[in-house]
Amino acid sequence: MRNFKTIIVVLIFSVLLCSCKKISNHSSSQGGTKMTITVTSEAFAHEGMIPARYTCDGENISPGLAWENVPAQTQSIALISDDPDAPAGTWVHWVVWNIPADARSLPENIPPDESLPDGTMQGVSDFGRHGYGGPCPPSGTHRYYFKVYALDKSLDLPANSNKKDLLKAMQGRILAEGQLMGKYKRR
Repeated sequence: MRNFKTIIVVLIFSVLLCSCKKISNHSSSQGGTKMTITVTSEAFAHEGMIPARYTCDGENISPGLAWENVPAQTQSIALISDDPDAPAGTWVHWVVWNIPADARSLPENIPPDESLPDGTMQGVSDFGRHGYGGPCPPSGTHRYYFKVYALDKSLDLPANSNKKDLLKAMQGRILAEGQLMGKYKRR
């Protein structure tokens, strides 16, 4: 009789444990895991070569970017573009925040202004200026990431903010994120 009670208790415990695990997995996949934003550009494919037009060897203008799968509760969008292959460490090419939540793209050739008419802010890149600074690798093929973040609030950052400042302000505020990577090699 004692063994029978032990078996029943173990079975009940096992059923409860399995039920809790299913509930836990369900809630984390709904609310605890960040969604993925799809980022694209008409200028280049993911992992493709960035045309010279968008680099220091060309017009050095920002490429047009588009994104989708932004959560409904998004209050603003941010963007960081950087090169992790730079000789001295990751080189920051573009820092942008407070893109309106309903925006699904940025056109090419964004002016290098601190703020844009729609409230979008551009911080300081590692070139020491506001706005986009295109690929200009000293040697070899480098990767350039365009990372888009959906945030649960607009950010109150001064115009001279950089990537480090933006990352700190975004902590705990990211609802979803995605990235597009392009490559460039100087001839």
